[in-house]
Amino acid sequence: MNSEPVKASSQGADLGASKGQFANRMTRLFVKVGVLPILVVIAVAIFASASENFLTARNLLNLLRQSSYLVMVSIGQMFVLLTAGFDLSVGTIIALSSVVGATTMAATYAAFPESVYLAILVGMAAGVAVGLVVGFINGIGVAHFQVSPFVMTLGISSIGFGIALYMTGGSPVYGMPMEFGNTFGFGNIFGLPTPILVALLMTIFAMAIVNRTRLGRYFYAVGGNINAARLSGINTHKTLILAYLLCASFAAMAGMLITARLDTGEANIGAAMPLESIAACVIAGVSLRGGIGRVEHVVLGAVFISLVQNGMNLTRVESYLQTVVIGALLIFAVIVDQIRIRLRAKLGAH
Repeated sequence: MNSEPVKASSQGADLGASKGQFANRMTRLFVKVGVLPILVVIAVAIFASASENFLTARNLLNLLRQSSYLVMVSIGQMFVLLTAGFDLSVGTIIALSSVVGATTMAATYAAFPESVYLAILVGMAAGVAVGLVVGFINGIGVAHFQVSPFVMTLGISSIGFGIALYMTGGSPVYGMPMEFGNTFGFGNIFGLPTPILVALLMTIFAMAIVNRTRLGRYFYAVGGNINAARLSGINTHKTLILAYLLCASFAAMAGMLITARLDTGEANIGAAMPLESIAACVIAGVSLRGGIGRVEHVVLGAVFISLVQNGMNLTRVESYLQTVVIGALLIFAVIVDQIRIRLRAKLGAH
């Protein structure tokens, strides 16, 4: 009796089983980490081959410095996305914090020219405070009046930009002390550029909130099922308001650092931040449906967005086309997010 057909059949079955196990592992890995690491590798390979300056130490340091602003805004955006909302007013918060902070700092410095660091402290406090006011209004509208986050934050965005332009008349705000820009825009602390150090500290702070505090667990619970969270005793109104306040504080701090970098208060900065921050979060695996996301992945997502922009600048891609690429990345990220949700549900069913 010939046993070769039996052996061949057995080998085929083993091969099919191993392929099935490999596919299952890849599926679980995709559900866990998403497509972002692959995109980072592809982008680095493309831009490194297209420009010899891309992987230089100087450009990489500049990339990290530029991405630090988006990292802060994206982490703030993540807090809101975890609760199944989003904040389209982060650009307005950046603009308002820049204008109010610069105006306050310049006025304080003019009144007390010898108290340089007092003027810096007062100006930065004013910039962050106005951002918190915007965040509080967003939170009240979404939590207490149950206004759609899209409508609420879009409306506030329009109002805020109008106020910022009215305050400045469309002109930059000057008169801040040189030490502000030298320290927070171009300076180094402990050997690191100040924006990178601040972004690192805020990342650690965000990770502590999300992973180590009850509030962080509440964000996930509210985003996962707000009715179930309410029935379990969570104050969902307070949780939503705190999410928008945290988002605003991170955006306002980024606004003050950008102001230091520009050395002027500007009413027209931050317009692209809503799109870029949401794209960074979604492409990093933060679900638009809420309840899913990790801070470290969002940091990588923000760095990836900045990496793509930096690479396109080095390869001389026109700025108009760059907005097309960022928009396409956002759409791609949303599609991947939907695929991950379906695969997660499928794996959960098994």
